[in-house]
Amino acid sequence: MTQQEIHFDEIISRYRSDPFHYVDIHTIHAGQVRYLVEEGSKVEGPTGEWKQVPGTPLYEITRERNAKMIHSQTNGVVSELRGELGGEFVEAGEKLMTIRHPLKKKEIIESILQEVLYIFPAPERARYYFSLDVQSRIDQKGARSVFIQPGDEIITMSLMKRDTPVYYTGEAGIIHSVYFKPGESVDQGVPLIGVCPKNKLQLIQKIITRVKAEWE
Repeated sequence: MTQQEIHFDEIISRYRSDPFHYVDIHTIHAGQVRYLVEEGSKVEGPTGEWKQVPGTPLYEITRERNAKMIHSQTNGVVSELRGELGGEFVEAGEKLMTIRHPLKKKEIIESILQEVLYIFPAPERARYYFSLDVQSRIDQKGARSVFIQPGDEIITMSLMKRDTPVYYTGEAGIIHSVYFKPGESVDQGVPLIGVCPKNKLQLIQKIITRVKAEWE
C-alpha cells in the first residue's frame, strides 16, 4: 500500500459521516425469546474495575424451562430490533437486534489501523501466546521493535491441552498492534496482531496524528 493508496480524506470522511460500530446480537442457543429492551433503548456494557458488573439485560431465552439472561457487552443504542420474534421459539444464531455503538477517538484509530495494517487472525478458537523468542524481544524493547517475516514461528496456539506453533504467513514487517492478551481465549478469525512494513510506518503515524488532531 503506497501513500497514494491511503486516501486520508476519504477514510476520515467516512468515519465522520458514520462514527459508529454496529454490533449484531444473536441467540446463543435455541429457545423462546423475551425482550428486555425496546428499539431506541440506551444500553451499557459491563462496568467495574474488573468488568464484574454485567451490562444492560438485552433478552431472556428459555429452553426446557431454563431461562438465561443475556447482557450487553457494549454501550450504545438498540436498533433494528426484530420485534416479531418476541415470545417466539427461535433457533440458535438468530439475529435479534443491533446495537449502534458510538466510536471514541481511540476506537476510530484502531478501526482505521485494521484497514491499513496486515491483520493476522486466529486460525482456531483457542488460547494464544507469543513464542518464547518473540515474547523475549517484546519484553526487552516492545512489540514495535520486533520484525517478523513469512515462515517465522511467532505464536503458540494452546488447544485442548496441546500446544501448536503458529507460523506467520503475511507481509514482512514490525508488530505494530497486538489485539490479544496472552493466555486468553480468542475466537477463530479474530485479529491477533497487525503488522506494518517498516517503510510504511510514517504513513501509519500520519493517519494517527491526523485523527487525533481533527477528531473532536
